[in-house]
Amino acid sequence: MAVDIAELERQARSLLAPEVYDYYAGGSGSERTLRASVSAWQQHWLMPRVLRDVSTVDTSVRLPGLPGTVARTPIAIAPTGFQGLAHAEGEVATARGAARAGALMVLSTRSSSKIEDVAGTVAREGGAWWFQVYVMRDRTLTARLVERAVAAGARALVLTGDTPVVGRKRRDRTEGVVSDAELLANIGPLADMSLTGQATDVTFADIGWLAGLSGLPVLVKGVLRADDARACMAAGAAGVIVSNHGGRQLDRAVPTALALPPVAAELGDPATVFADGGLRTGADVLAALGLGARAVFLGRPVLWALACGGADGVRDLLTAMTSDLAYEMALAGAPDLASLAGVTRTPGSA
Repeated sequence: MAVDIAELERQARSLLAPEVYDYYAGGSGSERTLRASVSAWQQHWLMPRVLRDVSTVDTSVRLPGLPGTVARTPIAIAPTGFQGLAHAEGEVATARGAARAGALMVLSTRSSSKIEDVAGTVAREGGAWWFQVYVMRDRTLTARLVERAVAAGARALVLTGDTPVVGRKRRDRTEGVVSDAELLANIGPLADMSLTGQATDVTFADIGWLAGLSGLPVLVKGVLRADDARACMAAGAAGVIVSNHGGRQLDRAVPTALALPPVAAELGDPATVFADGGLRTGADVLAALGLGARAVFLGRPVLWALACGGADGVRDLLTAMTSDLAYEMALAGAPDLASLAGVTRTPGSA
């Protein structure tokens, strides 16, 4: 049975304080991008192959920063902030659920839990994680967090590139929702809170800065343009994550489902292209992989699962989504992820 993300969200909404639900669920501006991000995946059609042996379907994938390690699923966890608002264990519970499902987790700079606590959980469960980076106005704060993440076992960095300023959200009542303790969970006491704000002077050069600082692969998240994707790779990125930040940044930004094909075509290497935004079914995931994504990331659905069931809820969501993907792959005549190339067709394509 495929997981019903809409029902999971309804259950989570009944459990969360209204201001917390709005903080997680809301988008920027009129929320046009937020709404379109889910529906846009349905604009793609699937071209299944026939007479292929799908007695065994393999959903495993190799990812940057994980040499010799294979994730059991290409469905990973996107970085979302302040998960302690959804569950008492916050990101620690998410990490446990992800590892038990064989999925990669990306830990947010804005984590409610200590980096080391999340890393310890992942290590005990035999999982893997990447660390998402916001370059803050005080770059020494960013550097310290990166150094801690490296020491704790992060396998790659994810530089969020689409947030020079934070998008304005009509539903967002962050004041009074996110406490200073959560804001400073990994930064420590700070006299001037403005130093943790987003740096507006981040450029492609910061890809090299982070790579040199960490010695890890650096992926750039928030890429929607083919020329930006090429520039990221030229600056040393290990990959790009096609994303509109879940509709939380520039409203009317193109949905990921529509931005992915030209980015994948520009880079031409499926090992370097990833996607997040609006994915809700195994068919959505299959479409994204067929368009050239190496793996995909889930954001809000993980928060709903966390709110409803903690670590077990996250594990069950990822396991069910992966099972749904495997079912769709069998129907599409694809015994493994490499076989998905060319399965997805966009309107007007040959």
